[in-house]
Amino acid sequence: MPPNLLDELGRTFTGEELFDHLLDIVYFIKNKDGQYLVVNQTLVRRCRLSDKRSLIGKTAIEVLGSPLGESFTQQDQKVLSTGHALLSQLELHIHLTGEVGWCLTTKLPLRNKSGTVIGLVGVSQDLRIPDTESSDYAQLSRAIRLVMANLSERHSVRELADYAGLSRYQLDRRMRCVFGITAGQWLTKVRVDRAQSLLHETEDAISAIAYQTGYSDQSAFSRVFRKATGLTPLQFRQTRVLERD
Repeated sequence: MPPNLLDELGRTFTGEELFDHLLDIVYFIKNKDGQYLVVNQTLVRRCRLSDKRSLIGKTAIEVLGSPLGESFTQQDQKVLSTGHALLSQLELHIHLTGEVGWCLTTKLPLRNKSGTVIGLVGVSQDLRIPDTESSDYAQLSRAIRLVMANLSERHSVRELADYAGLSRYQLDRRMRCVFGITAGQWLTKVRVDRAQSLLHETEDAISAIAYQTGYSDQSAFSRVFRKATGLTPLQFRQTRVLERD
């Protein structure tokens, strides 16, 4: 057996210095109480803090307040209590800087030598700019135009694949190449993007916005919106109103 490099390191390797140089990724390690132990500079900046010491030992609720911090805490507790990883969940993050952006979040449980979950490690990576010049996009463009022109209709992944002349596997592969997400995630993204614009810019009833974005009822729309943003549509509208004030 070759010698274990990690055993020879002078100090524990957490990846912190590496992730400090990746500006499109939020990185953190938390203990079983959901308190930050390790963070990168991107998270510090997006929390509008001056240094890492302002985050260490605090929970998401203490940093972000309610309701944003509560949704992240609930997500953490699910990973910590079940030991099940959260993998590539598409989320729309509302940062304290005022930025709003889509990312893919992954959280993995951390276990001690006896197998007990004692914390978690996570990353949230910003979605990249779509490659609209690629041949993959050219094959997807007809299906994309169909959805964008008819967001009030309930389009399925199967329908998109048929419209593009592709199998579901081929559609997903091309979507990942162009957008970095699956076809199903892309459908969610464009609907939630439209919904958050309507919530921010209009006084339309939430039930009307649900219909305008392809959902058959308000409860289904609210479930999807909350999973993506951590907020109910009403909470999102109230949050954006407070920001404007």
